[in-house]
Amino acid sequence: MSDTRWPTQIHLKNQGKNLEITFDDGLEVSFTSEFLRVMSPSAEVQGHTPDQRKVIAGKQDTTIIGVDPVGNYAVKLTFDDLHDTGIFTWAYFQEMNDQKEFLWNRYLSELQERGLSRDLSK
Repeated sequence: MSDTRWPTQIHLKNQGKNLEITFDDGLEVSFTSEFLRVMSPSAEVQGHTPDQRKVIAGKQDTTIIGVDPVGNYAVKLTFDDLHDTGIFTWAYFQEMNDQKEFLWNRYLSELQERGLSRDLSK
């Protein structure tokens, strides 16, 4: 038997700026669209090995424009920049939620190290 929780509700909020998921055990998670875009599990972002992972800048104002089921194990998110190749599994959402602070702080540090900004206009 798997330890994976199963979603009972998935909602886009704030005109696509936030995604909220409620799981069958009552866990509620919320992610900004920016966080999901820069943490996309796609090969474009994650690469094929950890050293190929990309730091995606300028996504502060991104929105989610589509949430499509993939079987019964995931969703494909489409962002307003038309990125749609990441398959977000229920387990991946849970892993990101468990590591949210670490992942976000690492992302901010990597932007700073590279002289990049969350704001596309900078």
